[in-house]
Amino acid sequence: MAQMGMVMNLDKCIGCHTCSVTCKQAWTNRSGTEYVWFNNVETRPGQGYPRRYEDQDKWKGGWTLNRRGRLQLRTGPRWKRLLGIFASPIQPELKDYYEPWTYDYHALIDAPLGDDFPVARPKSLITGEDMKVTWSANWDDDLGGTTEMGHLDPIVAKVRQESNEKIKFEFEKTFMFYLPRICEHCLNPACMASCPSGAIYKRSEDGIVLVDQDKCRGWRQCMTGCPYKKIYFNHKTGKAEKCTFCYPRVEVGLPTVCSETCVGRLRYLGLFLYDADAVTAAAATKDEKQLYQAHLDVILDPNDPEVIANARQQGIPADWLDAARRSPVYALAKKYKVALPLHPEYRTMPMVWYIPPLSPIVDLLRDQGHDAEEAGVLFGALRELRIPVEYLAELFTAGDTAQIDRVLSILAAMRAYMRNVTLGRPADESIATAVGMTGTEIREMYRLLAIAKYDERYVIPKAHVEQAHDLEEMGCSLDFDGGPYEMIGESGPFGEASGRPTPVAVETFQALKQRQTSDSSASGSNLKGRVNLLNWDGNGSPEGLFPEHSSVGKK
Repeated sequence: MAQMGMVMNLDKCIGCHTCSVTCKQAWTNRSGTEYVWFNNVETRPGQGYPRRYEDQDKWKGGWTLNRRGRLQLRTGPRWKRLLGIFASPIQPELKDYYEPWTYDYHALIDAPLGDDFPVARPKSLITGEDMKVTWSANWDDDLGGTTEMGHLDPIVAKVRQESNEKIKFEFEKTFMFYLPRICEHCLNPACMASCPSGAIYKRSEDGIVLVDQDKCRGWRQCMTGCPYKKIYFNHKTGKAEKCTFCYPRVEVGLPTVCSETCVGRLRYLGLFLYDADAVTAAAATKDEKQLYQAHLDVILDPNDPEVIANARQQGIPADWLDAARRSPVYALAKKYKVALPLHPEYRTMPMVWYIPPLSPIVDLLRDQGHDAEEAGVLFGALRELRIPVEYLAELFTAGDTAQIDRVLSILAAMRAYMRNVTLGRPADESIATAVGMTGTEIREMYRLLAIAKYDERYVIPKAHVEQAHDLEEMGCSLDFDGGPYEMIGESGPFGEASGRPTPVAVETFQALKQRQTSDSSASGSNLKGRVNLLNWDGNGSPEGLFPEHSSVGKK
C-alpha cells in the first residue's frame, strides 16, 4: 500500500509558529474549535500540549501487549471499553489544553474620554466571562519557567529516574529545541481501533487518517486511544476532529499548509510503500527498542523489482511508483536512516518522522574556541551535547541511545565532509566511511537537507480521475456547521464572539473564490475587504496598495 508521510528536520525549526497559525486559520478558525491546534510547536523540555500527554500511565493511549503477546489497546479489551461507553473516557480536560480567550477590544475602542486608560481584559471564549490567563498551547515557549516547571516533562522525569538526576536545569547546562507536532497518520492507529462508531478510517489511496463527520457520534473514545492526543472534540458540533493532512491540497499535488508556509523549510513530504500485512506483527514486537527497526522493515524499497510488480498488481499507478522512488521521506527515513519516528513504543507505527537536532553541540564548540566542524573535534564531542542523548532516545527510539548516537554521527559526518568540499579542500572519504556511507551519499543527503528545491522537498503524486468517486470524503469538518463554505458571519477573527469583523480565513476564502470565478482583472472596484498575497492574483492594483501620486499641497 501507499502512505503519504512527512519528515521534519528539527535543526531548522526556529519556533516561529507560522505553521501553527496558518493551520489554525485554514482549519480551526471556527466556533467550537477555539482550543484546537491541529499543528502546534512545543518547546522541549516541556509539558507539551495537552499538558503531559506523554504520560500514558495516566492517559492510557496507544497499544500494549497482553499476556499472550498480542496487541491490545491500553484502555483494555473491547468488553471493558464497552462497559464504560456512556461514561466519559480517560481524557484531558479543558484545563489540560487551556481555556481559550480573547480580549475586550470594545473597551479600548468605544471607551469614553477620561483620565484613566482603558484596559482590554481577557474574556473566556467558552463562558464569555472575565478570566485570568494561566496556560496556553505553548506556555513553555523558549524555556519559560523551566527551572520551576521542567520536572513536569514526563520524559525528564523518566530520564532522571533511570540515570540518577542526569538532567539538571543549571544555567550552563540548559538546553531546548522545538518539536512541531501534527497527527501522525499512523499505520496502526489506536484512535481508529478505539472508535465505537467506525467513524475513523484510513484511506487506502494514501494512508491519510480521517474522521467521517456523518458517522461520528461524539463518544470521544478516540481521544483516549490516541497517545499523541491529536484528536479534539468540537463542543459545538459534538464531533471529533483532527488533522486531515490537508488532503484536498495533497490530492492535487500541493503540500500541506504547514509545509507550504514553513519559514525554515524543515518539512519534507513524500510517499512510502509499505507491506500492510506486516504491520500488526511489527507493532507487536516484544522488545520496545526493536520497534524502530521493525517499523523500518515494514517500509518497502520502491526500486525493488518485486515490490514494483506487487504494487502494480495492487493497483498503485505508475506515476505514484515514480513518486515513491523520488520520495524525500523514504530517502531520509529508510535510505540514510537519519529520520526517526516519534514514540515508537506507543506501537501505532507513526508516519511523521523527525531528524534529531545537532546544532547545539556545534554552537557550544564554537563558543569554546574550537573548530566546531572539524571531524575529530565534532565526533569526539557528540556525547557532550547539551541535549542529553537519553532525552532524545526517549522521544524517538524507545530509549535506544545507540540509534541516536548513530544518527548524530551521520549528521556530524555530513557537516565535516561538506566543510572540506565547500572550502575547496580534497574530500576526506574516511569521514563518510566512518559512518558507513560513501562520499556520494553524503553529498546527496546534504543537498536534500540543505539546499533542496521546492519539487525535491515535496514529491506529491496527484490523485487520479478514476479515484474521484472514492475520494469524495466526509472527513472535512469545514463542510459542516460553522465552516467557511456556509459563509458564516458571527465568528470573529480569533474565534466565536471575539469581535464583529468577519474571520480572516472566511474573508480570504470568499475573496479567493471571487478572484477565481471573475472574468475581469483585479481592481479597486471589484476587490472588496482586505487584500493580501493569498487572495490577490497579481493583476491590477487594489486600492491602497501603492501611495497616491504627489500633487501640489497633497501627498
